[in-house]
Amino acid sequence: MNREVEIHVVDSLDDIPAADWNRLAGDNPFVRHGFLSALQDTQCAVKRTGWRAHHLILRRGGDFAGAMPLYLKSHSRGEYVFDHAWADAFERHGLRYYPKAVSAVPFSPVTGPRLIAAEHEDRVLLARGAIELTRRLDISSLHVLFPHAQDIDALTDAGYMLREGVQFHWENLPGEGYASFDAFLATMSHDKRKKVKQDRRRVTEAGVTYTWLRGHEIDQSALDFFYDCYDNTYREHWNAPYLSREFFGQIHADAPESMLLVIAEADGERLACALNMIGGDTMYGRYWGTREFISGLHFETCYMQGIEYCIEHRLARFEGGAQGVHKMSRGLLPTPTWSAHWIADRRFAEAISEFLDAETTAMNEHIEELEAHTPFRKKG
Repeated sequence: MNREVEIHVVDSLDDIPAADWNRLAGDNPFVRHGFLSALQDTQCAVKRTGWRAHHLILRRGGDFAGAMPLYLKSHSRGEYVFDHAWADAFERHGLRYYPKAVSAVPFSPVTGPRLIAAEHEDRVLLARGAIELTRRLDISSLHVLFPHAQDIDALTDAGYMLREGVQFHWENLPGEGYASFDAFLATMSHDKRKKVKQDRRRVTEAGVTYTWLRGHEIDQSALDFFYDCYDNTYREHWNAPYLSREFFGQIHADAPESMLLVIAEADGERLACALNMIGGDTMYGRYWGTREFISGLHFETCYMQGIEYCIEHRLARFEGGAQGVHKMSRGLLPTPTWSAHWIADRRFAEAISEFLDAETTAMNEHIEELEAHTPFRKKG
């Protein structure tokens, strides 16, 4: 580790060989070279939309040794770690909160590598390099969203403050996994098992059937249908979608096996669709949409079909996405998530630190309360 170290900023990944990047990034599909490049290539995460790339690249002796996806943000949308109260406090005191620096995968609240390096020392260097860049640019703050545990150690060593959140994840049985979906249901309490069966029966009685399409099984018509559903979900909430049809097409072309479409059909017509991403032994629930309301359709399409797929294909876990206490009754359990923050103004840093201490205590109590209401049968 005594070779000369250099950290510099790039505004795209074009000059970083995908093989070098992916070797360090691992199997998390959201931090792969193709995923991050597609966000920029298709104009979804660019300066115009509030995401100006300032990725940090670490080299040792001229060789690529690490990276940190980093953006200058002009707003707080598409992050899923909410700091609007912090921004309001800055503004009330006549201080500028935006732009801020954010290390994240745009529009993707998924835990994964943010300090992409093989060694702890290099992860700390990247974390400190981001602080130095934030100081040099004279901006308010730096935020690292949904980092891996190994990143948290480095971020703590570099002086960041931690913030705890919660998501709901499903875990397969260690080893061989559940023998079947019925075997999984058998571990649930009577009331929860009955509710899942009732919900599934409603969907079946409505004539809904499901098809799983992965990788090259996904053709252009299936992608078009998914995007219509995705777009419709945003429009129903009076928002324009963050991501374009071109983005999903580019992801499918670059890494087809990372994509799974769960398509619901009724009376010979496609009705609803959920997109899941797969990397290694983990599946990530991302987007869904429907053309018609049917009781239980959302839970079945987004969660139960996902769990059933994981059991059949022996995947270890299913991360159901951001928020949603309602997921617990389907067997997804509360799982802590984290973010890390560095605030340039010492007065605000101290105030936010006190806030985070209190918030963490409340979050831990909330998670303990949720865990007391497990949907599974008590052992013993």
